[in-house]
Amino acid sequence: MPKERNNPMALVDLHFHSHYSDDGDLSPSDLMVAAAMAQIRFAALADHNSVAGVGEALAAGGRLGIEVVPAIEIDSLHEGNGLHVLGYYIDHTDSRWATLQEDDVNRMRAGSAERMEKVARLGLVVDTDKLEAKSRDGVIIPELIAEVALADPRNDGNPILAPYRPGGPRSDNPQVNFYWDYCSHGKPAHVETEYMSTAEAVELILATGGTPVLAHPGPSLPNGAEGLPNLAEQGIAGVEAFSSYHSPEQCVYWRNAALENGLFVTCGSDFHGKTKPAIRMGGHGASRDDEVAAIQACRAAVGLEALALA
Repeated sequence: MPKERNNPMALVDLHFHSHYSDDGDLSPSDLMVAAAMAQIRFAALADHNSVAGVGEALAAGGRLGIEVVPAIEIDSLHEGNGLHVLGYYIDHTDSRWATLQEDDVNRMRAGSAERMEKVARLGLVVDTDKLEAKSRDGVIIPELIAEVALADPRNDGNPILAPYRPGGPRSDNPQVNFYWDYCSHGKPAHVETEYMSTAEAVELILATGGTPVLAHPGPSLPNGAEGLPNLAEQGIAGVEAFSSYHSPEQCVYWRNAALENGLFVTCGSDFHGKTKPAIRMGGHGASRDDEVAAIQACRAAVGLEALALA
């Protein structure tokens, strides 16, 4: 993950997470307060497989003069790769979202023991009691394992954790970088989970009135933009080209690739709080013109009128 590129004048940020995501930190209300302080005027709360915080975010955003986009980020599988699909302007009151959240919690809880065992086999001391005490709903995610392992003095000097400690090459966002390096698809501590297909995620977003966008494609698509035509055929309408996961050059690459495939372009920091400490709201690298184009494109995709923006 590149170093965070915060733009203090950012207007639009379409990818935030609250504590309703397993790896989120702030409440939806506190998140909107932070967004207002960062001068964000258009924000999307896109929690992992959950819309539980959207209502609170909408209310808080209304009080603070922020237009909040009802959204979600769905974990899905496509041709063996884990892809995250953002759904914008969904009907967050649809009962299918509650079912998705319940299924996700059950899946993640079922894989927690295997996840801890696989990390322990790497050679790390894994304190199961501390992990269970700090977990939410009995779900132990890789980022939590990294947090507890890094704080455990029994892991001092362990070379596996050296890149994530202060001054290390992966220390900017140590917890989530540990996830990408050891627990994501194809890595040694990955736990297979039966997520829905990307096509099913797209269908669900469309069925609830939203528009589907591929999140941070850089770390997700191993063959680059080669897979975009197929994803477009399945209904993906946009690409989060401007992301904290992308270098400036990658942002340009994904922007061009999206437009070449008839897809619109969005921007999102993927702000989580303490799990990704190097990421700040608005740190997606988009220009003002690209920010405005992103919010207008999302609205147009669901039949909403364009906004009059200064």
